[in-house]
Amino acid sequence: MTHAPEHLRLALMLALWTDQRQGDLLRLPWTTYGGQHIRMKQRKTGARVSIPTGGPLKALLDVTKKRAVTILATENATSWTEAGFRASWRKACIKAGISGVTFHDLRGTAVTRLTIAGCTEAEIATITGHSLRDVGAILGSHYLKRDDALGVAAIRKREEHEAGTGKSN
Repeated sequence: MTHAPEHLRLALMLALWTDQRQGDLLRLPWTTYGGQHIRMKQRKTGARVSIPTGGPLKALLDVTKKRAVTILATENATSWTEAGFRASWRKACIKAGISGVTFHDLRGTAVTRLTIAGCTEAEIATITGHSLRDVGAILGSHYLKRDDALGVAAIRKREEHEAGTGKSN
């Protein structure tokens, strides 16, 4: 967020707080945002999702000027093309010193953050539009094994459980 140009900060926040694909976010009209939720139909799967807008995203959406039909807009106040967005995103990543990841990786990051926060796979699937099986596969194959916070949380839960039962080992 620190290094992102203003016109890309909203894209970053939408990705991290809605867990939606880049193409769906680029086409997301303002009419899908009702102040408390973003309600949309995913283009790839046809899944309908209703995503509560978390505080940081809501605060940003509420102060963002409606410069185009779509929530995300270029510096020239037009809706993005996918190629134009990818080029701008790539330039911003280079400028910020970020490499080896794509915009789509933010979708997995959001799923992982929800897991770390204690969300169930069913809760995550409700927001992302994934199937329960896909949520498990995403977490198991790409993200969880790289996140030390989950290991710390697991040991903390075990310690609390064992302290409550009086059993250890």
